[in-house]
Amino acid sequence: MKTLKEKLDGAFEALKSSLGYTNVMQAPRLDKVVVSVGIGKIEDKAKKEAIFNRLAQITGQKPSPRPAKQSIASFKLREGDIIGYQVTLRGARMHHFFDKLIHIALPQTRDFRGLKTTAIDDMGNITLGIKEHTIFPETADEDIRDVFSLAITIVTTAKTKTEAEAFLRHIGLPLQKEEVAT
Repeated sequence: MKTLKEKLDGAFEALKSSLGYTNVMQAPRLDKVVVSVGIGKIEDKAKKEAIFNRLAQITGQKPSPRPAKQSIASFKLREGDIIGYQVTLRGARMHHFFDKLIHIALPQTRDFRGLKTTAIDDMGNITLGIKEHTIFPETADEDIRDVFSLAITIVTTAKTKTEAEAFLRHIGLPLQKEEVAT
């Protein structure tokens, strides 16, 4: 079984004939992985800290707090209030997290049948919503009372949706097969 690094290095050779690449630098690459958690109206400092610490455990990097950009009176939200946390992973941490995501976390998702190809945007990125953070192995069983969801955005250097889909399939992201309408 090839490692993620070997798959990324072999992307040019694998996609050269189907996408017509002539140069190694034309092949798409993983640029970054962004993991976001919205905490919304949680006022309890212990819950906020628990989410912060668990996100740090899952990603292996300290999360960055995200403040509100503007005040919204109907939500009792003030500009500058912390409404979420975000982690941007690059390099070795990105590869480790991506490998853990596709081999350990996604298969543990209940009723998982692959990711929809419609989640890939026109710029070659894909965003996944994870309903429960407990699918990651770093979360302990005693911490189940405060389950939160995550948004994971995988940013590639692909120029089109078809190029991104071929690349993501090649590196092992479990995408659903296209259904042919008859």
